Amino acid sequence: MSAQSVPHRIVFANEKGGTGKSTTAVHVAIALAYQGASVAAIDLDPRQRTLHRYLENRAETARRREIDLPTARFDVFGGETTEDLDDLSARVGEGADFIIYDTPGRDDPFARHVATGADTLITPLNDSFVDFDLIGQVDAETFKVRKLSFYAELIWEARKKRAMATIEQNRREMDWVVVRNRTQHVEARNMRRLDQALTELSKRVGFRIASGLSERVIYRELFPSGLTLLDKGHLGELGTSHLVARQELRALVASLRLPMPAAREPQLALTAQG
Repeated sequence: MSAQSVPHRIVFANEKGGTGKSTTAVHVAIALAYQGASVAAIDLDPRQRTLHRYLENRAETARRREIDLPTARFDVFGGETTEDLDDLSARVGEGADFIIYDTPGRDDPFARHVATGADTLITPLNDSFVDFDLIGQVDAETFKVRKLSFYAELIWEARKKRAMATIEQNRREMDWVVVRNRTQHVEARNMRRLDQALTELSKRVGFRIASGLSERVIYRELFPSGLTLLDKGHLGELGTSHLVARQELRALVASLRLPMPAAREPQLALTAQG
């Protein structure tokens, strides 16, 4: 285990579905495992179970092919209280460097619980004002930010409380990263408006902006096997779009600035080419 007394908590949260949240969560988990980190993961959506099913598929592929695939230990939360969730987190995350939470695409008390306690909060957004509405409302004429959303207010308050307790509890400040997925479908003028609105809001609320994953068929194709773009050597011949997607993923992981534990032997250099 690293010098941290508890795992670094990475929470993927967005109250809107269809933003690539679970796909991003799985790929970040596997990227960390490839770098030698011990990773735990908890799926907070017992109905969809996308993260849980992806990692189950990965374990089955490893057994069937008799190969060693870096992965995370994982569970799905089906409890009734936040105390139940904290107990599960303690069990699954014991000895881990990172614990990753994938939350439902809806307002959920357990998602709020882990989001307000995150070390790194990742909010994937599709590049549209429909998704932007999750964190802020814009004027219909000027596209200037009029006010924060309830969700942004919630995280803002949590970050303020966390900042006051940082020194006393020896914890990092919460790093909130808004990840922009599927940017290639956005018309140029609308892209500029989104850029301006996100930049304005980031200064007011204090989140960082990172480029995420473009929408590619490869992500949907990989789900049944549980493989990821980082499983070089197990994916067969890759086309140019797959190689571009892999570089995109590596850039995203680097932009998250996660505190990698010392003295870990990476199984894959994320900066390598190809």
